Formats: sequence, C-alpha cells, structure tokens
Amino acid sequence: MMSNMSAVRLEGITKAFKDIVAVDNIDLEVKEGEFLSFLGPSGCGKTTTLRMIGGFEQPTSGKIFLGADNVDGLPAYKRNVNTVFQSYALFPHLTVAENVAYGLKRKKVARDEAKKRLEEILELVDLPGYGDRRITQMSGGQQQRVALARALVNRPGVLLLDEPLGALDLKLRKQMQLELKRIQHEVGITFIYVTHDQEEAMTMSDRIAVMNAGHFEQIGAPQDMYELPATEFVASFLGASNLLDGEVEGGDGNMARVKLAVGTTVSVPTDRMPAERGSVRVGVRPEKLHISSDVSANGHGSNSVDAQVMVSTYIGVSTSYECRTTDGSKIVVYVQNLGNAAQPIGAGASVRLSWDPEHTFAVGANGGDK
Repeated sequence: MMSNMSAVRLEGITKAFKDIVAVDNIDLEVKEGEFLSFLGPSGCGKTTTLRMIGGFEQPTSGKIFLGADNVDGLPAYKRNVNTVFQSYALFPHLTVAENVAYGLKRKKVARDEAKKRLEEILELVDLPGYGDRRITQMSGGQQQRVALARALVNRPGVLLLDEPLGALDLKLRKQMQLELKRIQHEVGITFIYVTHDQEEAMTMSDRIAVMNAGHFEQIGAPQDMYELPATEFVASFLGASNLLDGEVEGGDGNMARVKLAVGTTVSVPTDRMPAERGSVRVGVRPEKLHISSDVSANGHGSNSVDAQVMVSTYIGVSTSYECRTTDGSKIVVYVQNLGNAAQPIGAGASVRLSWDPEHTFAVGANGGDK
C-alpha cells in the first residue's frame, strides 16, 4: 500500500563521467510502498540513477534522500537499500538457505529470528523446502527468486532492481513480472525497477519514469502516459504510435483543428494538444484505428485518412496492417480477430482509416514537449 511519505527523493542530481553527462539535473520523489520503473533505451541514464540511489556511484552534484535522511557520500552498505542484479550475484558454493541468510549472518541476527525470517521469505518467493539445494541445482527462474529472497530478508526500506529478468526466457519473464508485483504488494516495500522493456514496465509499475539522454521525458501512471504521452519520444517508446505531421488551423470549444500533411483535417481535444501551437505531430494508437476497404464510407468518428495497405500480417489474436498515406507516412493498424472474422484486406488495397477524435493526441513537432 502506497503512503504519502517519501521513500526516495532526488534533488538536482547530475552525474558526469569526464566530459559525458550521464544524468542531467533530475528531480524525483518516490513514495513509500510505490513500484516505480525507470524505462528507457540503453545509455539513457537509468542504471546510473539507480546506482546513485544505491550508493554504488556518487552524484557529481545534487542531493539524495532516503526517507528524511540525506545520504550524500554514504557507501552502499550504510544505506537502507538492497539491490537485485541481472546476474543474480549468488554464491554458487553455498546452499539456497546460506545464500538467503548471508545478510542476516553479517548483521548478527539471532539464530531463531534468522530461521523464522528465512522460512517466511522462502515461502514468499514460492521456494519452501528448497533451503538445502545448491545454487547450481536451481533453474534460472529459481535463482532469480533466491536473489530476490536474499535482498528482501533484511527488510530494506527500498529495493532496487537492475533489469533482473533480462536473462530469463520470454515465458518465464512474463511469469516473474506477475510474481514480482505480487511480492511487492505483499511486503509493501518500495521497489525501483530498471528496464528497457515497455511492456514489463507497464505490467508492474504504479508509475513509470521514461528517461532519455539523462533526463526524465515524462513521469506518470502507465495508462496516463500511454493515452496521453507528453513528447514524441514517449509516444514512440511507450508502445506503438502513429504520428502524422500537421499544422494547427484553429479551434472550436474543446476541439482543435489540425490540417495533416496528407491533406485532411482532423479534430484533437484541446487538453491533448501541446502548449505551443503551430507545427505538431498528431498521434493515434494502432488499436484505436478502424480500417475499411470502402473508401466512400464515413467510418467511425470524424477523423479519417485514406491510405494503401502495404503489408497484412496475421498474428493470432489480431491482424496487423501496415499502411501508407499519399504523403508517404506509415500508419499501423491492429484489428482484433473476433469470431469468424472476414478475410483480411490484402496488400495493395485502398482503405479508409478512421478513429474517434477523443482517441487523438498531439505532441510538438521535432520532438518538442507538450
């Protein structure tokens, strides 16, 4: 359960490695009990930020607070945080119980208390009765659970997770995503998670902080960021998005009118428009679009463009259409396969793509902010 208390606070954090600025003057507040993910491409600064919170790196400037305590300069072992790495970092010569209890032993926790906590944590990560197993006898998913148990058994205030599922196969990774969220909910500890996988971040997180070139592009709940991305980068990185060039022509009440480069005019809710008008990029998600081979039809809603199907791909749960408009813009459409659906529209067909104005958003052109 999230509280209003701050578990982690970053104020003006910058980290430079010689002439390279890896993290550029960022601010962030993470609430107690929150599951927050740093999401972004390789080299964007997310792991460096995590390492600074954990004490493995010191910021060039700025302040880091854990709870009410300023931890500037404190080494990792003096901070009330633990870290789970992609490599697991387990001791292969020790048993599961010895690995998990290693931190308790170093903290000189009483034997009875240590045994009780060990049993509780192995139950939590679904490994009861595995205490005597050797690490080399465990699968990748089981080893990840051991690493998680070892990090949680000391009851840290914050758990940092640096792409911990990256070494697992797809099916196991999806299973562990749900397990991690369950475990976080049960223990109530603040989790800060690093990933480059947008689906992983959206599955588990209360909030996502999308990073790019050392700064935060946008921070918010997964649904809010997906439905209303603040920048072109967020729109493209957090799921698939169709972006069409346009110019703002005016507005009427709650709707703005944007003339697309393809020639048609579409409506965009004013609260989904950038602060600065002029050149914009109009966005709509692939699953919000309707496709019709009847180009004379009005379609669904008042927004529409004509295009040609380039590729039609059946992918089981849906059919994906890659289309091109007359100005060369690519538009992807996802159509869910419901029941005995009609034959898919083939490549080369002329189609009308339509969508509800309420499903439209716009971002500043050339990657500008909202």
